[in-house]
Amino acid sequence: MTAEFPLIVTLADAAHGRTITVEADAGTREAIARRLGLLALDRFSLVAEIRAIAGGIGARGEVSADVVQACAATDLPVPATIAEPFDLRFLRDVDAPVGEEDEIEIGSDDLDLLPLEGDRIDLGEAAVQTLSLALDPFPRHPDADRVLAEKGVLSEEATGPFAALAKLRGKPGA
Repeated sequence: MTAEFPLIVTLADAAHGRTITVEADAGTREAIARRLGLLALDRFSLVAEIRAIAGGIGARGEVSADVVQACAATDLPVPATIAEPFDLRFLRDVDAPVGEEDEIEIGSDDLDLLPLEGDRIDLGEAAVQTLSLALDPFPRHPDADRVLAEKGVLSEEATGPFAALAKLRGKPGA
């Protein structure tokens, strides 16, 4: 698989520390939007400070994006602005994934650890993955309830277990 937003950083690049600022072009944004199932990705940028750390490369910064997702209920466009900070460590000695039946305990120091691939990382791929994790998994358009009602879709309140009781409220003999 070819990365949509390749940004290779080597140990030599990180040796003295450096700041990277990158803005994705229209073609790259379109490819990322397609991969992440977005209606549009109008802006995607990365600002990161990279540095050498014991056993690898550290990267701290922020992914910023203007996205348009489809409403989970109506497919109407739901625009959002995302500013997602990250603090990643790419290390040589990150263990291989454990089997499904193995139980492991992860501490906060173990989060955001990624394997160092030789002497390099793909910071662009890490940025795309950071964006994917920051997206709303169930975006909802502000007019979703109205649109659904117009199409005859009943809300949970209208069809839930207490809906019949609510209808009886205020009737004589109830």
